[in-house]
Amino acid sequence: MSNSINRQFWRYTIPTVAAMLVNGLYQVVDGIFIGRYVGADGLAGINVAWPVIGTILGIGMMIGVGTGALVSIKQGEQKPLEAKQTLATGFLMLLILAPIVATTLWFFSDDFLALQGASGRVLELGVQYLDILIVASVFSLGSIAIPFLLRNDDSPNLATILMIVGAVINIVLDYIFIAHLQWELRGAAIATGIAQMTVTLLGILYFFSKRAKVRLTLKCLVLRLEFVPTILTIGISSFFMYAYGSMMVAVHNALFTQYGSSVLIGAYAIIGYIVTVYYLTVEGVANGMQPLMSYNYGAKNPENMRKLLNIAMVTSVVGGLVFVIVLNIFPYQAVSVFNSSNTELVEGAVLGLRLHMFALFLDGFLVVAAAYYQSVNRGSKAMFVTIGNMLIQLPFLYLLPKVWGLTGVWIAYPISNIALSLVVIVMLLKDVKKLNPPSEQPVMV
Repeated sequence: MSNSINRQFWRYTIPTVAAMLVNGLYQVVDGIFIGRYVGADGLAGINVAWPVIGTILGIGMMIGVGTGALVSIKQGEQKPLEAKQTLATGFLMLLILAPIVATTLWFFSDDFLALQGASGRVLELGVQYLDILIVASVFSLGSIAIPFLLRNDDSPNLATILMIVGAVINIVLDYIFIAHLQWELRGAAIATGIAQMTVTLLGILYFFSKRAKVRLTLKCLVLRLEFVPTILTIGISSFFMYAYGSMMVAVHNALFTQYGSSVLIGAYAIIGYIVTVYYLTVEGVANGMQPLMSYNYGAKNPENMRKLLNIAMVTSVVGGLVFVIVLNIFPYQAVSVFNSSNTELVEGAVLGLRLHMFALFLDGFLVVAAAYYQSVNRGSKAMFVTIGNMLIQLPFLYLLPKVWGLTGVWIAYPISNIALSLVVIVMLLKDVKKLNPPSEQPVMV
């Protein structure tokens, strides 16, 4: 049975990680082209725009994770009709939220860029990027939600294929719009929007096809209001995960402007692109675990739940340790992928990698812990894990720069990760112990 659950885990996780990494190429490829063809100002411009984009993605993540988990729970409970109704409700929620999100961000995004210290050329480039992607927000929402729904429909390979298609489109259009036509960040945004539109539309078509296990028809596209609170409760921590990340990027951007210059915002952007490789891997592990965990929770199989959590946790934490070691051995090589000509930018990014990322592996632990609580319909604990890092990090970001200046800005993040992880480890160990029979001791890493 152990081998069976392990095989199931990797069957879901490998294509899910691949899909997340490919999806990350949307961001990373943008960064490479912008760093090489627009420079430090372009990197700073896209970084001050990121908190707004992150908010859009967070909403899509909330609906995708919440809907996907509830669909799996309904299937585990042997309620196929309610599973189909849940999926339809999730799609309609995305459709309803898209214009509300776009309108709100359209009116307030410029002010938010200015609050981060963006001005002059950096502000101009940030506005270029946002003006396009806010209009295309319905596809941003869809592109982040669709892969979750496909995996929960037992089609993880198709999710990966769609992500690859989107990434290839994005890479080709980035070259045309940024390198060839020199449309700067406007070109990057158009390329991303077209790629996200492709993924969203193809994913929706799948669920209306004969290949879908939870197949939709036009007649079943009815909003079941009683499912909405559960979807939001399960998925809300995913939104706060992105909201937390967006807020932290915004706060760091403002502090780098205060204690350094806009070049450091560009350096911080490079670090964000590099870390995306690990973070999306961990997110893929967590998302690969989620359908199986939700199903076994609905089927009341605690032994499989414990095994799934263990393998996901070991994979994420050990992978994080390896990633940190490699970055510290080859920091200049990693940074030079984005820009090698601006010495101030490169040195700032290398310093940031060494100070800002030494506890990165704990991010993997926290992401898997939050995903576990989401999978078992414990949204409040998942939200505690997600919001906790923000609440702990803010005091460090306020105090440490006053003592150590720029160094204090860089190290606030890893210190807060350590503090929160100590709390979550205790909480998670207690909950995992409850999954086992009284005579069996939990094995938790």
